[in-house]
Amino acid sequence: MAVSSEEFRHALGRFASGVTVVTVADERGEATGLTVSAFSSVSLNPPLVLVCIDNRSTSIPVIESVGSFAVNVLTKDQAHLSNRFASRDVNKFDGVAWSKGSLGMPLLSGALAQLECTLAKTVDAGDHTLFIGQVEATNVEDSEQPLLYFNGNYGNFVHQ
Repeated sequence: MAVSSEEFRHALGRFASGVTVVTVADERGEATGLTVSAFSSVSLNPPLVLVCIDNRSTSIPVIESVGSFAVNVLTKDQAHLSNRFASRDVNKFDGVAWSKGSLGMPLLSGALAQLECTLAKTVDAGDHTLFIGQVEATNVEDSEQPLLYFNGNYGNFVHQ
């Protein structure tokens, strides 16, 4: 017998993860995005990543139609961006510094890492859609620390 949604969410809340914002621009260049903690590397050769997006997201049809997206890994000082892109606000990019990447996707300024991806595969998975992207370009900021998410709270990485 499967666990309830509440039990499942409670258990997964004990898994610490990094925080990303997946961004995409439509054919007219209008940018949209959402906060995603379900992000993972899949393969080194070819370089593939996976993002899991709730089927209610308005970003899904945009990603599917343009065939690309960007993953922005947030720094410890970017919790405000995580909150903004997790909201239902339709103007998520208002006042947010960003630039256009080589694939035309929005890249958030100051992100710890930016991965520009072409859509390699889409998989239906319950109430989410899995997007596997082939990484075509990256930018990395080595001097920053990651934003972490655990048990409903943001945190920092501590060197030991």
